[in-house]
Amino acid sequence: MTPFIMVLKPLQVLNDHVLRLGRGIAIAAIALMVLVILFQVFFRYVLNNALPWSEEAARFMMLWMTGLIAASAYRRSGFVAIDMLEQALPRRLSSVLSLILLLLSLAVLITGIQLGLKHVNSGWLFASSSLRIPLDWIGLSTVKVKLAWMYMSLLVGIILLTSVNIELVLRSLITLGGRGDELRPFEEAEMGGTE
Repeated sequence: MTPFIMVLKPLQVLNDHVLRLGRGIAIAAIALMVLVILFQVFFRYVLNNALPWSEEAARFMMLWMTGLIAASAYRRSGFVAIDMLEQALPRRLSSVLSLILLLLSLAVLITGIQLGLKHVNSGWLFASSSLRIPLDWIGLSTVKVKLAWMYMSLLVGIILLTSVNIELVLRSLITLGGRGDELRPFEEAEMGGTE
């Protein structure tokens, strides 16, 4: 079990820092999304002049918020789950079932990374229909935003989920090996509160 603990410790520290940063960016993204939607409501219903880019910008922020926050929720068992069987089984058997499910999830996530890479690569070929970055104020022409930047949220999210999944697999193996009492708990402020 010592090799698992040696691998787990730096991975857990890395996940602590990366997920904290991801949560901060996700909070900023949802705040920007709300602002963009409020601007659109104001322009559409008060000024009767709808913004052409607001819906796509809000979608862009929503995708990035989701990609960056999903791993934190996964790490803290924040996803919806049917766990009747797991709770009905004896503790050791339940832990084995949990490990098997984590390993299946890891296989799906690795496939997701491969598909995500292909999707991002194809996104460089296409530009957003309405999102543009105005650069005329510095003497350059306006640049259309490539769809790959939007698709990248999926890839980043899956990579973060994979990192957390590997951490959970290691924790599960250590617990099954009888050394679960040596595991450091997740950050107390991980999702805004304590357990």
